[in-house]
Amino acid sequence: MALPSLLVGVADEMRAVDALIRQRLDSDVVLIRQVAEYIISAGGKRLRPALHLAACAAVGYRSPARFELAAVLEFIHTATLLHDDVVDESALRRGRQTANAAFGSAASVLVGDFLYSRAFQMMVRIDNMRVMEVLAEATNTIAEGEVLQLMNVHDPAVDEARYLEVIHRKTAKLFEAAARLAAVLAGLPQAVESGLANYGMHLGTAFQLIDDVLDYSGDAQTIGKSLGDDLAEGKPTLPLIRVMRTGTASQAKLVREAIETGGREAFAEVLAAIRANGALDYVRQVAQAEAHAAKAAIETLTPSADKDCLLALADFSVARDS
Repeated sequence: MALPSLLVGVADEMRAVDALIRQRLDSDVVLIRQVAEYIISAGGKRLRPALHLAACAAVGYRSPARFELAAVLEFIHTATLLHDDVVDESALRRGRQTANAAFGSAASVLVGDFLYSRAFQMMVRIDNMRVMEVLAEATNTIAEGEVLQLMNVHDPAVDEARYLEVIHRKTAKLFEAAARLAAVLAGLPQAVESGLANYGMHLGTAFQLIDDVLDYSGDAQTIGKSLGDDLAEGKPTLPLIRVMRTGTASQAKLVREAIETGGREAFAEVLAAIRANGALDYVRQVAQAEAHAAKAAIETLTPSADKDCLLALADFSVARDS
């Protein structure tokens, strides 16, 4: 199952969004253009804008404001990537150098700030206070999630609930906003808005959980980053939490020490413990439950090919290998 085939219904619209993104990146400051174009042109799934367009289609909203919001969502997401890579000191994303590795941390942070502020300029164009409210809350929640994640680094006491809270704030919140905003733009009842928001939240959670799985099971070329990056950064993701909770005493001790120290020295041993414990299968099960919850959240939407696209996207979230 490939993402482009799932979103064929919004392919033309995504090309329009890509053109708008490049138009809105314009600045007379050369370095801003260089760094922003570098990160935007790196590719990626463009999942959040595509989700927004698919949700708009599913509720019958076709006005041009959806393109502006799709670009806003991508700018906010890209800004978080720029800042995350600086915090994590990451050198590789999507198979090539991160912006901070190519241009330096200072430029990455400041261009991330530019993308945030440009996103809010674009929101003003839409002239809808509810849109502003949703995206302001989402951006603030994402920042809180990033700080919570920072607090969890090198802390083996992080449990599943604490970790899922980070996912909900840091990753799933923008998915939630992308889906919710379709109902906001269309002026639909609160029940429809809440259903789409819940769909997005569960979908984003499932995506992040599978990212956690791929960090210990994917192919580095396919996922575009080095395996074991999370462990190297001392991040207690769900596969590690599962081993610490249900593994043998020696397995739990190994993982705790690996989280506390960071680095890749214990990666092979930790990976063996994860496999012996069946932790990746457990995380896949949790992700599958999230995907089912996402589909249930939009059960009342009118049947259509566009709704089917949203349902298929939930299935893709747990079936993907990159």
